[in-house]
Amino acid sequence: MTPDLIPLPENSPIVIAGQAASKAAARQVFADYRADKAKNTIRRQDADLQLFADYLKATKIPVGDLSTDPKAWQGVTWELIEGFVKWQLLEGYAVNSVNVRLSTVKQYAQLALKVGVLDVSEYAMIRTVKGYSHKEKPNVDGTRKAEGINTRRATKARMTQKNKGLVRTSKKPEPIFLTKEQRDMITASDGTPQGKRDALIMCLMLEHGLRVGEVAVLQTVDFDLSAGTITFERPKTKTRQKDRLTEKTLQAAKLYLRIAPKTGSIWRASAMKNEGRAKKGQLTKQGLSVGAIYKRVEMAGRKAGIEDLSPHDLRHTFAERAKHNPTQILQNAGGWNSPAMALRYQQPDEIANEGLVLED
Repeated sequence: MTPDLIPLPENSPIVIAGQAASKAAARQVFADYRADKAKNTIRRQDADLQLFADYLKATKIPVGDLSTDPKAWQGVTWELIEGFVKWQLLEGYAVNSVNVRLSTVKQYAQLALKVGVLDVSEYAMIRTVKGYSHKEKPNVDGTRKAEGINTRRATKARMTQKNKGLVRTSKKPEPIFLTKEQRDMITASDGTPQGKRDALIMCLMLEHGLRVGEVAVLQTVDFDLSAGTITFERPKTKTRQKDRLTEKTLQAAKLYLRIAPKTGSIWRASAMKNEGRAKKGQLTKQGLSVGAIYKRVEMAGRKAGIEDLSPHDLRHTFAERAKHNPTQILQNAGGWNSPAMALRYQQPDEIANEGLVLED
């Protein structure tokens, strides 16, 4: 005869220990998922989930940290997520940004399902919430325009440190493609240490298609001037790549490396304004943040008569200049995961079938 099981009291040490172990295991599922992602991906997802949290709070729904705390997903329903999608459209967010955020929310909802916070039936309904296809985008934007809703500049999935806090930055609806004259202007050095550094930064993005995060982490040892090469990390694709430096980049590197740190980060920060006019154009401590590079690119753009120039514009320009190479070569050079992604960075030809050859 099987004896009846006697339930343990809730304050029993073994019950408390079991509950703590369950919470730790649940958090680990989120931590393991995030540990496998590139830093920029995590920044984007954090920004996406923060906007979702802002939406929930605006509707009087308290919420915790959706990025790392599984319990924060308790009570999240498909209706809330669908409402989030529609709210973004009313707020004027770009359709592409809406789709990306929906994808992020669904991914973390799946993690919440895995740890048992969401049940199978609710998650199944969440999966039915759809974004907008490429064909639907013009109709969606056309309807919003007719209703007087201006589509704002798409919120870039990036968080920047400012005044000891994280703030969202934005990207333009359409990239800027630089002309040769503009490229020459922003890659020219004014002869100061800062000018030599900035010229190399611009060359690396315009001539080699480096992402801003890849530029920021470059080390002095990554450059081999005698061989005329640079070896660098592509965190987004988890690869290490070697490029032969273009003539313009090689000359910029030779000028800057004479004053660059001998080891560690190749970069030095610009002297601050409060350090006096004697410091203008000079460099100070070692290291350069992603945010600082964004500012240098923006300032270089202004000198060339371009407003709101960003590192992403330089990468688009790189892809546009290289578009007539075989797609596989462009994909490898630019560090893209797929040929389709490489093609997205290019400007459509004015004549769609220009250069097309038909065989007999």
